[in-house]
Amino acid sequence: MDFYYAERFEPAERDGLYPVRYRIPDALRGSIRGRRVAIVNDVINAGSAVRGTFADLLACGAVPIALSALVVLGESAMTFAEGKDIPLLRVAHVENRVWTPRECPLCSAHIPLNRGGHAR
Repeated sequence: MDFYYAERFEPAERDGLYPVRYRIPDALRGSIRGRRVAIVNDVINAGSAVRGTFADLLACGAVPIALSALVVLGESAMTFAEGKDIPLLRVAHVENRVWTPRECPLCSAHIPLNRGGHAR
């Protein structure tokens, strides 16, 4: 069994809610072509690492066949896996809500996440 990984990086032009990207290193890109791979993460919340890795695996010519994590927070990973028609395997699922700034009730009420450097 081989192991591959995706590196997190911040592109020069940052845009959107999740401005970081994930990329398979150049030295591994050729050897992953045509391979069936599972994306494994410790905890998946919003799923930006999973989505970025999935997209780059496709760019490398790999075939993502499963998604796995110890803990999945919220519904975004399940929605993503269903949309890609791949199974999501997890040890635990914990309810969690991720809002865009436009949907966030605290943002709408102009309530900061912290006050004076201390978490609420």
